[in-house]
Amino acid sequence: MAQVHLRDVVKKYGNLEVVHSINLDIEDNEFVVLVGPSGCGKSTTLRMIAGLEDISGGEILIGDQVVNDLPPRDRNISMVFQNYALYPHMTVRENLGFSLKIAKRPQAEIDVAVDEAAEILSLTPLLDRKPGALSGGQRQRVAMGRAIVRHPEVFLFDEPLSNLDAKLRTQMRVEIKKLHQKVTSTIVYVTHDQVEAMTLADRIVIMRDGYIEQIGTPLDVFENPRNTFVATFIGSPPMNLLDGVVKGGNVVLTDGTTLPIPPLYTASEGQDVQFGVRADNIMPVGHALPPSAHMCEMEMAVNLTEPLGTETVLYAELAGKEVQAKMLNPRPVAMGERMMFQITLDKCHLFDAGTGVALKG
Repeated sequence: MAQVHLRDVVKKYGNLEVVHSINLDIEDNEFVVLVGPSGCGKSTTLRMIAGLEDISGGEILIGDQVVNDLPPRDRNISMVFQNYALYPHMTVRENLGFSLKIAKRPQAEIDVAVDEAAEILSLTPLLDRKPGALSGGQRQRVAMGRAIVRHPEVFLFDEPLSNLDAKLRTQMRVEIKKLHQKVTSTIVYVTHDQVEAMTLADRIVIMRDGYIEQIGTPLDVFENPRNTFVATFIGSPPMNLLDGVVKGGNVVLTDGTTLPIPPLYTASEGQDVQFGVRADNIMPVGHALPPSAHMCEMEMAVNLTEPLGTETVLYAELAGKEVQAKMLNPRPVAMGERMMFQITLDKCHLFDAGTGVALKG
């Protein structure tokens, strides 16, 4: 397998620059997910690694080899697309072995590779079927199997689950995770779904407008977002952000509510800030996690509830902003009911209101 290195990689279409001098090091056998909203440059970056898009500047290395000018077939990569790209007139067996047949590999070698891939992906009973007789999840497994048979140095996935329903997406996330454990390969995976990114990745690369905003493990980017974009993009529900100003060592919200500055954060007197708290860290008294060393309480009126079984998401209002909170061991809540909430301050965040950058000390 191989490492992948991007060195000051730029992509332009005419005078329009869509990827801006990005740098990224992907280690051997690492599962890296590029995630971000539509138009952020993640798929373009993947296609440049694959050789399907020319790069306008910088270098891409696979292993120790600069591959800028190599065609896709010479990069020893395999790519899995969101639309499966299977040949409808061929059986599963024929689809799996097609690339090896084109490469004029011996039939015995093709048969061994196909059987190995089919075993890994539980496709053996389906080898004689054609794609039209398969479910969406089965077709995606065939697409992955076609990539496996080539024994590439790097697997590239371009939003492979976007055409599947919610249940199948969950099942296929598990399949892809198992695949990585079995074939011990380097994987670069593109998605706009932050749940996919959090559950699959060893490291997440969060992109916006052709720039890399943050790189880190799922837990790191969740707990230590570098700015408000990362804070609101990663996590479900997204982080609540409340506008305020620093006065006397506290954050005073627009309605006069006072909150202590979270531990590990610093801000200047009079600085405009945004106070960040996730729904998991603001809960009703009596329906919350055990208190931590740094807590505060406040009262809010609940406007809407979303029961989810073991927990309920509460929509309340504070300082003119909608705030999402979670209730453990839920009970029915009437619209407009006022409740006391606990905020776990050592899990809260503080950002500069102008730049959106985290104000960690």
